[in-house]
Amino acid sequence: MQTRNKIMEDISQLMTNAMGVAQGAKQEAETAMKSLLDRWLADRDFVTREEFDAVRAMAQKAREENEALKARIAALEAKG
Repeated sequence: MQTRNKIMEDISQLMTNAMGVAQGAKQEAETAMKSLLDRWLADRDFVTREEFDAVRAMAQKAREENEALKARIAALEAKG
């Protein structure tokens, strides 16, 4: 009976250790993948969200000015 309990304790300890190793490997793999992705993204010429929003606002303003100029030209042509 004593031997059986010792075997069960050993198996339990082995399983606990294996879970700890698996958890550590998972964290290490996640860190490695994040690092790889960060390096890949850094090598690309992506714009930031702030830059994108600024250019979009400039384009919207240019469209509005273009529409105003079209209307002004149409009004001048109608007079002439």
